[in-house]
Order: sequence, then C-alpha cells, then structure tokens
Amino acid sequence: MLDIYIDADACPVKEETYRVAKRYGLKVYVVSNSGMRVPTAAWLEAVLIPAGSGIVDDWIAEHAQAGDIVITTDIPLADRCLKKGARVLAPKGYPFTEDSIGEALATRALMEELRQMGTVSGGPAPMTKQDRSRFLSRLDEVINAIRRSPPG
Repeated sequence: MLDIYIDADACPVKEETYRVAKRYGLKVYVVSNSGMRVPTAAWLEAVLIPAGSGIVDDWIAEHAQAGDIVITTDIPLADRCLKKGARVLAPKGYPFTEDSIGEALATRALMEELRQMGTVSGGPAPMTKQDRSRFLSRLDEVINAIRRSPPG
C-alpha cells in the first residue's frame, strides 16, 4: 500500500502534502519530535517520537517500505529509505534517487566539513512559490508512477 511519511519537524510542505494525499486517498504519517497541530482525519496520523538524536529518522526508516513516499531533507534518511525501495522527495520537489544519493551524501559531508572550519555558514535558501509548485507536481508524478508500476 502506498503511504506517505513526512519528516515533519522542519517540513515546509505539510499542508500541500495533506491536500494531495486527501485527493488520492492516501495514508500520511506526520513524524516529529515535537507536538504539532495535525488536522483530524482518518487518513492522517501524527506520530510523536520522544526527543533524541535520529529517533524520528529511525522510525521512518523502519516503517517506510517499497512503494511508499518519504518527504525529507535529511540525506542519510533518504539513503536508508531508498535502500528499502521507497521513493524520496525533498520539500523543494527534488527527488532523491539511487543515481543521485551518492553525490548528495558526498556534498553533505563536504559542506559539514566546511561549516566546521568556518568557511561556510548559513543554511538553504528559503522556500519559493516555484519550489512549492515543483513539489506538488513531483508528488503527483511520483504517486502516479508508483500506482502504474507492477506490484513487487
């Protein structure tokens, strides 16, 4: 069954995901360390994980299966989910794939090293309307691709 898992603590596209999931009749798990307001619906489940480094990621990686969708910016989590056969989308609409994850992991490691050296500071650029539009389009594409693919 096609379910959507949101790495929710810093996810800027939760509302967009809810709208798409409702339209397709999909179950959504909103997984976080902090209590957050989630609309009341049978197809929507808030999963509150006790605070701790990586525990949300562990829960998502354990529960996501082949044919599911994971929404996250966390590159190591994306890698773990891809290895299980899940599809992974970043909130700006860029998919993590088997072909791109190695480069993403290497870039993450390089940026972490540069931040520790003080060479680079700051984070990603803010979300734009184009990012939200791209996300919605890609989420639709991924859902339809999964539904068209043969089981197994």
